[in-house]
Parts: sequence; structure tokens; C-alpha cells
Amino acid sequence: MSEVAIFLAHAVALEAEAAERYDELADAMEVHNNPEVAAMFRKQAHFSRLHLAEVQGTVKDVELPKLKPWEYQWQSAEGPESAPVERTHYLMTPYHCIHLALQNERRGHQYYADVAYKSQDPDVRRLATEFAAEESQHVVMLEKMAATVEEPEPDWDLDLDPPVVSD
Repeated sequence: MSEVAIFLAHAVALEAEAAERYDELADAMEVHNNPEVAAMFRKQAHFSRLHLAEVQGTVKDVELPKLKPWEYQWQSAEGPESAPVERTHYLMTPYHCIHLALQNERRGHQYYADVAYKSQDPDVRRLATEFAAEESQHVVMLEKMAATVEEPEPDWDLDLDPPVVSD
């Protein structure tokens, strides 16, 4: 299997996992009646799907390998743009959502930039450089959004009547 095919399989998985995770987080926010943040997560899922469609357009003539979960070469157990569930809270605000997405996009950019730097294959370097540039645009967009959203009060997560978790 070519290095390009392996790289593109990673890119497809990265974007698909990100969209899926954003949808999961949106569902959780809806359950907790946090519609504003749920809508923001849905928007991030949409952006991830748009980028996935672009990547899939690149792979239309390439047979991708069917990698097993443990064969992906991520820095952690999940793809670089998959939002860590443990960083979410049912009372999180748009500020938190934007900053979480910003960190995801920065990790995605770093992933592609690292691949571009380390690969010996000129086609992989070219594609990874293109994908890193696109992720960089996402970072800039989210940084602009972050500058317009007010940071919440220190006790933003205080809930005098928290949900009951049954065993």
C-alpha cells in the first residue's frame, strides 16, 4: 500500500471522527438543555464534514487501506481533532465550545504539519502541507470567533441542583 493511501486513510478517519464526536457532544448538550452550545457543536460537525468531503474528493481515485483502530498513527488514542469528552461539561458556554474546537483544529494542523515535515514521499508532503494550510485557516477563523466571545465567570459550572446520576 502506498504512503499516499495510508496518509489519506488517516485524513479521512481524522475528519470523520471529528464530525462524529462533535455530533455526540451536540446530542449531550441537547439532553442537558444547552441549545446554544449544542448548535455550536453541530456547526463544528458540519465544518468537519465539509473538510471530510474535500479529503474524499482527493481520494476518489485511490484505494484506501482498511486500517484497524490500533493501526492509526495518532499521538493519543483518538484522532487529533476528536474533542476530548472529559473536557466537556453540561453547563459549558460558547466560550468553552470555541476554545475546545480551537484546540482540536490546532492539533489537526500540527498533525498534518508533522506529516509534511517527516514524510519522505513528495506526494504525501504536498498533500499534508495543503491540509495543514486548511487547518491553519480553521484556526484563524476560530481565533477570531474566540475574540468575540466573553469569558464566563469563574463559577460558571456551579449548579445548585445538578442532575442525578443513578447507578
